[in-house]
Amino acid sequence: MNIDFIEALSEIEREKGISKELLIDAIEAAMISSYKRNFNTAQNVRVDINRQTGIIKVYARKTVVEDVLDPRLEISLHAAREINGNYQLDDIVEIEVTPRDFGRIAAQTAKQVVTQRIREAERGLIYNAFVDKEEDIVTGIVQRQDLRNLYVDLGKVEAVLPLTELMPNDKFKQGDRVKAYITKVENTTKGPQIVLSRTHPGLLKRLFELEVPEIYDGVVEIRSVAREAGFRSKIAVYSRNPEVDPVGSCVGPKGVRVQTIVNELKGEKIDIVHWVEQVDEYVANALSPSKVLEVEVHEAEKLARVIVPDYQLSLAIGIKGQNARLAAKLTGWKIDIKSESQAEQEYGRPKSQGEEMQQDSVSIE
Repeated sequence: MNIDFIEALSEIEREKGISKELLIDAIEAAMISSYKRNFNTAQNVRVDINRQTGIIKVYARKTVVEDVLDPRLEISLHAAREINGNYQLDDIVEIEVTPRDFGRIAAQTAKQVVTQRIREAERGLIYNAFVDKEEDIVTGIVQRQDLRNLYVDLGKVEAVLPLTELMPNDKFKQGDRVKAYITKVENTTKGPQIVLSRTHPGLLKRLFELEVPEIYDGVVEIRSVAREAGFRSKIAVYSRNPEVDPVGSCVGPKGVRVQTIVNELKGEKIDIVHWVEQVDEYVANALSPSKVLEVEVHEAEKLARVIVPDYQLSLAIGIKGQNARLAAKLTGWKIDIKSESQAEQEYGRPKSQGEEMQQDSVSIE
């Protein structure tokens, strides 16, 4: 090794941000192991790399003793004083034992250490870059697929998108662009592992934040999201400014904002609901697109009994109970839905004159 080696380490420090001093310390430590392995010795040795010239020397370290029991680790006081008359018992004597062909071994070891440290540093930088993006959206290119995962190129790293996290109508092939939500970022022994999802409710929330400036600016707030990926979602929004319509902001002019999100989610239906503090009104909104006549709130059971017009019962419940199930997830309340006729039979409730509760929501098919 020579001065060019030291200059190369300085260049790595500038480009990769890896301390030259830390690299040299790591190379010295690795060379000790290489020396012992290649020269079959149990000596206590020290490797020194000159920081200016790059010259490498190996020193055997021996303890000064009265009687030598292990000549590999000990030296007599008499022999030590032949080297330097000032040595005393228990001092450490260093004797140069640099092998003639150690330079080849040293160069190979240094290359391995530097390569490993660069890889570790790059993994660390990638991890730090993506750990802050957890619970955010990224766009990547599909690279390949196996029986369990899609592998997505995010530029500096390959992320994993489990097939179980794809929507039912997702079909991707190699080279396709895919937008997904980061659910987990881990620093493993093999480097950073980034796990993606297309079914997570967070994907819907982030898409609205990207498309609706009022949400990004904090004027409109997303209070709750309920999602059955690929089929239907409900999102509850609230405006801090009474002059701003939160539902209208999310729909956008001529529905362009929400339609962009529907297209990204391959036609997933989205109900945008106005969040309000009054539980009865919130539950009524959450059951959109169904009309609601009455909501009876039972605080102790956290149960909302809902009465809908007879002709709206199937719409309120939804296909396989989907609409009611999503409304319950969105509000956090159990919802028991009855038609007006059922309510009259079970509770003795008189039929209404067809008056419906005021609801503030919109459904996008």
